[in-house]
Amino acid sequence: MRTIASGLRFPEGPVAMPDGSVLVGEIARGTVTRVARDGTLSVVAEVGGGPNGLAIGPDGALYCCNNGGFEWQEVMGMLVPGEQAKDYRGGSIQRIDLATGKWATLYDRCGTHGLRGPNDLVFDTHGGFWFTDHGKIRERERDRGGLFYARADGSMIREVVFPLDSPNGVGLSPDGRRVFVAETFTGRLWAFDLAGPGEIVPAPVLGGPGGGTLVAGLPGFQLFDSLAMEALGNVCVATLATGAITVFAPDGDIVEQVATADPLTTNLCFAGPDLRTAYVTLSGAGQLAACDWKRPGLRLAY
Repeated sequence: MRTIASGLRFPEGPVAMPDGSVLVGEIARGTVTRVARDGTLSVVAEVGGGPNGLAIGPDGALYCCNNGGFEWQEVMGMLVPGEQAKDYRGGSIQRIDLATGKWATLYDRCGTHGLRGPNDLVFDTHGGFWFTDHGKIRERERDRGGLFYARADGSMIREVVFPLDSPNGVGLSPDGRRVFVAETFTGRLWAFDLAGPGEIVPAPVLGGPGGGTLVAGLPGFQLFDSLAMEALGNVCVATLATGAITVFAPDGDIVEQVATADPLTTNLCFAGPDLRTAYVTLSGAGQLAACDWKRPGLRLAY
């Protein structure tokens, strides 16, 4: 791991840009920030709350899962998120104009239910996106989360799988026929076969949540955060506590575990002409790091 930038306030949701820069959400700062090749930081947008997962949409705008914010504490020199922020007003999906920094709320509810803590998102080739709602934690209770599908133009949002336990990372298989979801506190990776845009294949009730297939879990105290896909279908899951990126084959076998030295390693994205550079958010340390990757990452839809 080589450090690209430091001094970030719990970075998440890295997005590699064509000019070689990387966009990240600084959750504790409430900003979307651009990290230039030389590590220089510049604020793209001040969105408030907790900008978490980010993705470029079909219109070239940046879409943001805003979790609504946390209370924060310092633990052994690391910034650690805790319960929902005292000024929490709900979660949302935001659309950000990268040229101007102006943003608008695209969704803050699904039907009669308000979004609680949107966490991560991924676009499909149809122009819609899957996103997870991780929920929020309060002193004596925790929300149940879910997997959602929505259109980028604001015309439709659908709750597809509910409940899930602390759903976090989400990604699509290379052929677009499966969606993967990582649960944080259970440390489980689930897969759902797709029947079409925003639709999963019906499955027996006595199975995983929503009929999902359990792909993998890890022994001991290892929790899952966000994820990214490799071109050949492996699932790279940011692994908390261990401080690593765990690479799972589609059948759940562990391909490798890449150590990062930060127990709050939260996310990664792939960049470069061959997509064999991994940018990793070391959130506890407040750093964006990079490393050479053995296999090419999956090229995103946009």
